[in-house]
Amino acid sequence: MSGFEAKLAELGVSLPDAPAPAANYVPYVQSGDLVFVSGQISAGPDGFITGKLGDNMSVEDGADAAKTCAIALLAQVKAACDGDLDRLVRVVKLTGFVNSTGDFTDQPKVINGASDFLVAALGEAGKHSRAAVSAAALPLGVAVEIEGIFEVK
Repeated sequence: MSGFEAKLAELGVSLPDAPAPAANYVPYVQSGDLVFVSGQISAGPDGFITGKLGDNMSVEDGADAAKTCAIALLAQVKAACDGDLDRLVRVVKLTGFVNSTGDFTDQPKVINGASDFLVAALGEAGKHSRAAVSAAALPLGVAVEIEGIFEVK
């Protein structure tokens, strides 16, 4: 088990198989030392995590949904690295989209669910730049979608 995966195991997380794309795109593209991972939507063992922040979902539930996106992002990075997550150098940037009402303003607190998890799992390598934006709707009614840029060796 790799160093990063050992830390994930300590946190009670095992990476799933990388989710397959749902439309006409690829799950990731590597250009040089960067891997650009397509948006990963909030999903858990029971299916998609749906809801609208500011309406029928709490910030805490949204942050939990964002964490599932971060786990899926790492699964895609592992796939891009031929199964060796230790090739990950750092998380460079996340862009988080939050399905929220027009008056909801806590998008950063929601995306913290992903950011906090990545720092806990990866340490310094998990620190990243970020954007957290509102969306009137997301695919399949999910609560959160996050895309990421990662540096690998």
